[in-house]
Amino acid sequence: MPVTLNTADPEFERRFSELLSAKREDSVDVNDAVAAIIADLRARGDAVLCELTSKFDRLDLTPDRLRFTADEIAEETAKVSPEDRSALALAAERIRAYHARQMPENVSWTDPEGATLGWRWSPVSAAGLYVPGGQAAYPSSVLMNAIPARVAGVERLMICVPTPDGVINPLVLLAAQISGVDEVYRIGGAQAVAAMAYGTETIRPVDKITGPGNAFVAAAKRQVFGRVGIDMIAGPSEVLVIAEGAQNPDWLAMDLLAQAEHDADAQSILITTDTALGHAVAGAVDRILPTLPRAGIAGASWRDYGTIIFVRNLEEAAALSNRIAPEHLELCVDDPEALAGKCVHAGAIFLGAHTPEAIGDYVSGPNHVLPTARSARFSSGLSVLDFLKRTTLARLTPGALAAIGPTAIRLANAEGLQAHGASVDLRLAELNERTGE
Repeated sequence: MPVTLNTADPEFERRFSELLSAKREDSVDVNDAVAAIIADLRARGDAVLCELTSKFDRLDLTPDRLRFTADEIAEETAKVSPEDRSALALAAERIRAYHARQMPENVSWTDPEGATLGWRWSPVSAAGLYVPGGQAAYPSSVLMNAIPARVAGVERLMICVPTPDGVINPLVLLAAQISGVDEVYRIGGAQAVAAMAYGTETIRPVDKITGPGNAFVAAAKRQVFGRVGIDMIAGPSEVLVIAEGAQNPDWLAMDLLAQAEHDADAQSILITTDTALGHAVAGAVDRILPTLPRAGIAGASWRDYGTIIFVRNLEEAAALSNRIAPEHLELCVDDPEALAGKCVHAGAIFLGAHTPEAIGDYVSGPNHVLPTARSARFSSGLSVLDFLKRTTLARLTPGALAAIGPTAIRLANAEGLQAHGASVDLRLAELNERTGE
C-alpha cells in the first residue's frame, strides 16, 4: 500500500519531512573499485577494456573490434521494422526542432566609457554518450543525448554501449545513426567512462560525457569530472501528479504506474484536493497493476515509495511540489498554466490531462534527461547549453582604459597585487606621455 498523507494531520510535517529525506537507492560503496578500474585503464588502455568486457559482458574482443563497423551497423539497423523506423524519425525530428530553438545568440555592445564587451558561444569539440546496454537499452535516450549535441555543433560524437553476450538492440544503433553519431563502441561500465575521459590506443578522449548508468557508471562520472565535463548524476526516476476536479482515475493511475515500471526504486506521488479522487486512483492502481508485464517492478515501486497526499487547496499543492522539486510534474487541474506559475522547482512540467509524462519520454520535444532527487531546486534538464561554452569578450580603447584603469589600479593595490596594478599603470603612463598630461 502507498503512503497516505494529509496536510490537515498534526503529524503531517514530520511525515512529509521523512518522505523528503528517504533514500531510494542502495548506497553501495563502489568508489574504490571504480578508482582502481580508472587507474588500470589509464595504465593499460585497450587491454583493460577487452579484459573487463570479457569478464562482465561475456564477450571476447580485440582492440580492432571495440568499435562497431559501418557494415555491422547497417546489418543491425536493417532489422528495424518500417514502423519503428518511422517512429524514431518522427521523435528525432521533434527533438531536433525543439532544441534548435535553445541556441543562444552571441552578443556585443559598447558601453559609455568606450569599452566593447560581450560574449560568444562555441561547442565542445567532442562528446561521449553512455548508453545502458543489451536488450534493455533505450533508443529514446540516444536521441535525447545525441541530438542536442549535434544541434550545438559538436564536431565528434561517440557512444559507448555494452553488448552482453554480443547482443545489441538494433534500435539503439538506428537512433545513433539518425542522430549523427560518429563512433559506436561495444563497451560499458566504469571502464567505458574512463576510456571516454582519458582515451586509449584506439579511443580518442572527449570533452564531455552524458548519459545514465548504474552505480559504477555514476561513480566513474563523478571521478572523471574535472578531466571532462558531465551532465549530471541521475538517481531513480520520479513523477508528481497534482490533480483536482473531474479527472479520469484510470488515466492518473496509469501515469503513476508508467513511472513505477521504470525501476523498483522509482517514485510516484499523487497530490489531490479531492479525497474521493485520491481513493479512486489508488483503487485503479490496484486493479491495473496485475495486468502490466512489468508488474513486479511497478508493484515494488508503488508499495515501497508510492505516496498519496491530500491537501486543502492548490496553493498547498504548489508549496509541497516546490519542496519535492520533482523530476516530472503533471498538472491535471482546471487551470494548469496558473498552477505552473507557482511551481518553480521541477525538471519538466506537463500541463493538462492530455499531456501525460510518457509523451515527454519520447516525442513531445523537450529533453527527458532531467534532474532527480530534488536537484531540480538548483539544476536543469539536458539541453543544447550543456554542449556549449560561453567565452566573454572585452576590448578597451585608450580612452576607455583611461576612464576605468585607475579604479583597477586602486583595487589591485588594495589586494596587495602590485603587478596587476602595474600592468595597467604602465599603459596609462604611456598614454599620458603621448597626450602630454
